[in-house]
Amino acid sequence: MSPITSHVLDTALGRPARDLALRVELQNADGSWRTLAQAKTNQDGRVTDLLPTGTLARGRYRLLFDTAAYHRATGQPVFYPEVTIVFEIAAEGEHYHIPLLLSPFGYSTYRGS
Repeated sequence: MSPITSHVLDTALGRPARDLALRVELQNADGSWRTLAQAKTNQDGRVTDLLPTGTLARGRYRLLFDTAAYHRATGQPVFYPEVTIVFEIAAEGEHYHIPLLLSPFGYSTYRGS
Protein backbone atom coordinates (compact mmCIF):
# COMPACT_ATOMS: atom_id res chain seq x y z
CA MET A 1 0.00 0.00 0.00
CA SER A 2 1.11 3.56 -0.66
CA PRO A 3 2.58 5.43 2.32
CA ILE A 4 0.08 8.23 1.55
CA THR A 5 -3.56 7.28 0.99
CA SER A 6 -6.84 9.17 0.88
CA HIS A 7 -10.57 8.53 1.12
CA VAL A 8 -13.06 11.12 -0.12
CA LEU A 9 -16.67 11.08 1.01
CA ASP A 10 -19.30 13.33 -0.53
CA THR A 11 -21.35 14.40 2.49
CA ALA A 12 -23.93 16.22 0.35
CA LEU A 13 -24.78 13.11 -1.67
CA GLY A 14 -24.07 10.66 1.15
CA ARG A 15 -21.69 8.46 -0.84
CA PRO A 16 -18.03 8.03 -1.75
CA ALA A 17 -16.66 10.61 -4.18
CA ARG A 18 -15.88 8.46 -7.23
CA ASP A 19 -13.51 9.53 -10.02
CA LEU A 20 -12.24 12.62 -8.20
CA ALA A 21 -8.81 13.58 -9.56
CA LEU A 22 -6.01 14.41 -7.15
CA ARG A 23 -2.27 14.75 -7.11
CA VAL A 24 0.44 14.59 -4.46
CA GLU A 25 3.33 17.02 -4.51
CA LEU A 26 6.55 17.48 -2.54
CA GLN A 27 7.96 20.91 -1.72
CA ASN A 28 11.50 21.46 -2.99
CA ALA A 29 14.21 23.26 -0.98
CA ASP A 30 13.56 26.45 -2.99
CA GLY A 31 9.85 26.44 -2.07
CA SER A 32 8.58 25.23 -5.44
CA TRP A 33 6.42 22.10 -5.71
CA ARG A 34 7.13 18.89 -7.63
CA THR A 35 4.34 16.51 -8.63
CA LEU A 36 5.03 12.97 -7.44
CA ALA A 37 1.84 11.24 -8.58
CA GLN A 38 -1.67 11.73 -9.90
CA ALA A 39 -4.70 9.49 -9.48
CA LYS A 40 -8.47 9.30 -9.34
CA THR A 41 -10.54 7.93 -6.51
CA ASN A 42 -12.00 4.46 -7.06
CA GLN A 43 -15.64 3.34 -6.63
CA ASP A 44 -15.21 3.52 -2.85
CA GLY A 45 -13.77 7.05 -3.01
CA ARG A 46 -10.30 5.75 -2.13
CA VAL A 47 -6.80 6.16 -3.50
CA THR A 48 -4.42 3.55 -2.15
CA ASP A 49 -1.71 3.43 -4.83
CA LEU A 50 -0.32 6.98 -5.02
CA LEU A 51 3.30 6.16 -4.18
CA PRO A 52 5.34 2.96 -4.07
CA THR A 53 6.12 1.55 -0.63
CA GLY A 54 9.37 2.88 0.80
CA THR A 55 9.47 6.06 -1.30
CA LEU A 56 8.37 8.54 1.35
CA ALA A 57 10.94 11.09 2.51
CA ARG A 58 10.69 13.71 5.22
CA GLY A 59 9.36 17.03 4.02
CA ARG A 60 6.31 19.12 3.24
CA TYR A 61 3.69 17.57 0.98
CA ARG A 62 0.37 18.63 -0.41
CA LEU A 63 -2.64 16.86 -1.84
CA LEU A 64 -4.63 18.80 -4.43
CA PHE A 65 -8.17 17.64 -5.16
CA ASP A 66 -9.94 18.77 -8.36
CA THR A 67 -13.29 19.41 -6.73
CA ALA A 68 -14.59 21.61 -9.58
CA ALA A 69 -14.60 18.77 -12.11
CA TYR A 70 -16.07 16.37 -9.56
CA HIS A 71 -18.91 18.71 -8.53
CA ARG A 72 -19.76 19.52 -12.14
CA ALA A 73 -19.84 15.81 -13.01
CA THR A 74 -22.25 15.14 -10.14
CA GLY A 75 -24.49 18.12 -10.94
CA GLN A 76 -23.53 20.11 -7.86
CA PRO A 77 -22.59 23.79 -7.64
CA VAL A 78 -18.90 24.72 -7.56
CA PHE A 79 -17.83 27.05 -4.76
CA TYR A 80 -14.46 25.53 -3.85
CA PRO A 81 -12.91 24.57 -7.22
CA GLU A 82 -9.92 22.95 -5.55
CA VAL A 83 -9.08 21.63 -2.10
CA THR A 84 -5.43 21.80 -1.10
CA ILE A 85 -4.16 20.00 1.99
CA VAL A 86 -0.59 20.75 3.05
CA PHE A 87 1.08 18.50 5.64
CA GLU A 88 4.52 17.60 6.94
CA ILE A 89 6.11 14.16 7.08
CA ALA A 90 8.52 13.75 9.98
CA ALA A 91 8.65 9.94 10.21
CA GLU A 92 9.38 8.18 6.92
CA GLY A 93 8.25 4.72 8.01
CA GLU A 94 4.70 5.68 8.95
CA HIS A 95 1.48 5.50 6.96
CA TYR A 96 -0.30 8.80 6.29
CA HIS A 97 -4.02 8.51 5.56
CA ILE A 98 -5.66 11.82 4.71
CA PRO A 99 -9.46 11.62 4.38
CA LEU A 100 -11.52 14.43 2.86
CA LEU A 101 -15.17 15.02 3.78
CA LEU A 102 -16.58 17.09 0.95
CA SER A 103 -19.68 19.05 0.03
CA PRO A 104 -20.16 21.92 -2.44
CA PHE A 105 -19.94 24.55 0.32
CA GLY A 106 -17.50 23.04 2.79
CA TYR A 107 -14.89 20.40 3.49
CA SER A 108 -13.02 18.88 6.40
CA THR A 109 -9.93 16.72 6.76
CA TYR A 110 -7.87 14.97 9.41
CA ARG A 111 -5.06 12.46 9.72
CA GLY A 112 -6.61 9.03 9.75
CA SER A 113 -5.09 5.63 10.19
